[in-house]
Amino acid sequence: MNTIKKLLCAALALLLLGAPALAEELPAFGVCIYDGTDTFMASLRLHLETYAHGKARLTVYDSRNDQNLQNDQVEGMLEAGADVLIINPVDRLAAGYLIEKARKRQTPVLFVNKEPLLEDLLLYEHAFYVGADGAQSGRLSGEILAEYFLAHPEANKNGDGTVQYVLIKGEPGHQDAELRTQNALKPLQEVGFRVEKLQEDTGMWRRQLGQEKMAGFLLAWGDQIECVIANNDEMALGAINALKGAGYFSGGRFMPVVGVDAISQAIEALRQGSLLGTVFNDGEQQAMAAVDLAILLAKGEEITADTYAYPISGERFVWIPYQRITREELTDP
Repeated sequence: MNTIKKLLCAALALLLLGAPALAEELPAFGVCIYDGTDTFMASLRLHLETYAHGKARLTVYDSRNDQNLQNDQVEGMLEAGADVLIINPVDRLAAGYLIEKARKRQTPVLFVNKEPLLEDLLLYEHAFYVGADGAQSGRLSGEILAEYFLAHPEANKNGDGTVQYVLIKGEPGHQDAELRTQNALKPLQEVGFRVEKLQEDTGMWRRQLGQEKMAGFLLAWGDQIECVIANNDEMALGAINALKGAGYFSGGRFMPVVGVDAISQAIEALRQGSLLGTVFNDGEQQAMAAVDLAILLAKGEEITADTYAYPISGERFVWIPYQRITREELTDP
């Protein structure tokens, strides 16, 4: 075992074995977050820790967007005797390797946020994915745009029946980025609009990159842009910053921008009228579903409709629905 694995193993062993006697009755979960600086994953981590309090002992590692580091963290947690692993993989294609490690130890493993391939999950009967359907979030953001363009014919600036758009994509290869991108345009087409992509680039889920990409789009296309599709709210807010710098959202100049996640800053942008819509990614429910399932697996209890509140699709997937939010649909003050 290399030095990193030894340190991880020793640290987790102290947490697992050095807890008070009463806490020893609680299952021990080893958790890996792929990147602690990611807004949604930071929120999901907080929900996991909050909901697991008093139900399980969590040891959480930040893999710092390094799959090799995460592999070492997982091996260290297995060596230390974690009862269940909850993993947000750096690379979803590495899930098969991690599942095989867990299977050899007969340790249940749950994945969150980045969906493993089905064939990898099927390698082990106690491997599951808890998350949200990226295709649904794409469709919902597209529905918000379709409703807007139907209600505001002037938004199709040149009156050609074609929506000219730019798209700021999340992490390449991330299933949510791919599925949101593929499905966001379908509602516009279904209500009769043609669509034309002026430009697409990745913002890696980051606000600053979203702002930089949008500034470049404006330089290249200017007023030809009729809407902005961003795969998450951070990038959408970055795009709005660039648009404000170009004079939008004042003097009657508006640009429809949609995002995903419903983070607090996005809700504020909805209220202010600079964000057209977002889609709520329910991290709290995902955390609850993951912890409840992990507890059942740790105890070796049967997973049924009576013991588990969330339906399991295809024997491996727990889907938490997205919810669309526009300014008109805000329910809180």
